[in-house]
Amino acid sequence: MVGPWLVFQRWDNGVLACRRLNAMLPLRRDQFDNLEKHTQSGIEFVERYTKFVKERTEIEISYAKQIRNLSKKYQPKKNSREEEENKYTSCRAFLSTLNELNDYAGQHEVIAENLSSQIIAELSRYLTELKAERKSHFQDGRKAQQHMESSWKQLESSKRRFERDCKEADRAQQYFEKMDNDINVTKADVEKARQQAQMRHQMAADSKTEYSNFLTKFNQEQNEHYYTVIPSIFQKLQEMEERRIERVGMSMKTYADVDRDVLPIVGKCLDGMTKAAESIEPKTDSKQVVDSYKSGFEPPGDLEFEDYGPGQAMKRTVSETSLSNSRGEGKERPSGGKSKGKLWPFIKNKNKGSGPEDFSHLPPEQRRKKLQAKIDDLNKDIQKEMDQKDALTKMKGVYEKNPQMGDPASVDPRLAEIAQNIEKLQFEVQKFEGWLAEVEGRLPSKSDPPRRQSGLYETQNSNSSTVGNNCAQDRESPDGSYTEEQSSETQAKVTISNPPEVDDEFDDDEETLPTIGTCKAIYPFEGHNEGTISVTEGELLYVIEEDKGDGWTRVRRNEDEEGYVPTSYVEVFLETNAKGAMTYI
Repeated sequence: MVGPWLVFQRWDNGVLACRRLNAMLPLRRDQFDNLEKHTQSGIEFVERYTKFVKERTEIEISYAKQIRNLSKKYQPKKNSREEEENKYTSCRAFLSTLNELNDYAGQHEVIAENLSSQIIAELSRYLTELKAERKSHFQDGRKAQQHMESSWKQLESSKRRFERDCKEADRAQQYFEKMDNDINVTKADVEKARQQAQMRHQMAADSKTEYSNFLTKFNQEQNEHYYTVIPSIFQKLQEMEERRIERVGMSMKTYADVDRDVLPIVGKCLDGMTKAAESIEPKTDSKQVVDSYKSGFEPPGDLEFEDYGPGQAMKRTVSETSLSNSRGEGKERPSGGKSKGKLWPFIKNKNKGSGPEDFSHLPPEQRRKKLQAKIDDLNKDIQKEMDQKDALTKMKGVYEKNPQMGDPASVDPRLAEIAQNIEKLQFEVQKFEGWLAEVEGRLPSKSDPPRRQSGLYETQNSNSSTVGNNCAQDRESPDGSYTEEQSSETQAKVTISNPPEVDDEFDDDEETLPTIGTCKAIYPFEGHNEGTISVTEGELLYVIEEDKGDGWTRVRRNEDEEGYVPTSYVEVFLETNAKGAMTYI
């Protein structure tokens, strides 16, 4: 009667132990879940950092592209004015800066390429491996957890069965004792109750043994689970997490190294920009301007004093700086008018291309430079033809010595063609050398005294029959041509050779330009420059040529005075029958 109770008491102690273990399992499982969440956040951090580097790479690529486009945009265009300006040190320095800027953009492309290959690609590959490793570890952990839960369920089942058998044995024992104490019960019934109680006690004992075995097994597995399996998995997760953190740190270091590696080359680019800026020479550039626009014209001489006498008209003297072609005004027109012309640099060039072959449209000094450059180019072409001729001559000699290598006569047509080319080029050289000699013979020497350049013009009157000017003087027009003043019995005449670029409307034989309207000066203007005319505020003038888009209007004060005034200084009233008639200020 004591045995089953003791067994029950032991079972009760076992139940309490299992209940304490069951309370510990959720706690252990919670820590495992926390680690799973932490490692997942670590993977998300690596993904976020990879995305950051990828966006930085895109910025570097876009920045490099914009820098390259900027450099290309400001590169001088071929056959343009910008390419011509490269002879100045400041323009060459700017071109060098653009080239260095292009190299600078290349370094940003290098940064983008290195970030992509050394960080983005590596982290993407590492993320794949990290996710697979993490998945494997947590799968092992879940298997261990499932095994422990299965063992615990088996233990719980044996425990309940043991509890049930003990209760049944206790009831059978109580029934046996009741039957044993009852005198009215037969001996057979008592024996039957005793056997039933023994069978129940045996079943309880078997359940106890089974429960004890499951408990021992569970304790061993639990011990292994919490002291071997789980610590091993946690250790692997810890090592995985440490490797992840270390890899992120290495990537951050690489991120800085990628920038640092290009700094020397970027520094060289900046040094190149600085060197280009330091190479600018203002005096050299200004000398280039002088050499480019030096005309070679000889300065005009002094004017002679003309005394006034009764009954004697003053002779009209024309300034060499005047825009009006007064030297061509000596010819009287049948109508009594005088032509008004334009001189360089206001001459309209009909040859919109490169101009005459002899560059006669240029000032003497510029013409000389152009002719010399043309001669140098022709000599280079002659040298090339001579080199080809020498090579073919040697080839012909080899063929003559070794007929099996080729026919000597096959070279003769090419030699004849080269000889013709050389003859043509030599003729061109002689032609340009003749023009060059002509220009160099006319250019004034610095040691020569200034010559008299003023022209005397005398109006014809009824009493005068001859006007003498026995000194014929060479004249040089702004386009490089020359004229000569000659004496005449009736009047002073000057012949000026018309350059091809002068418009027909400014030829010496044209009639006086008709008026196309009137204008009123709204501001005073002092015409100090060539071809301009001074006006006072409120003065009325005749318009003979409207503004062609250059901001100047040609006006006439009287028969002998005309010139250009700024269009913004006058209020113009064109006649209604004039072409494109309009009123404007």
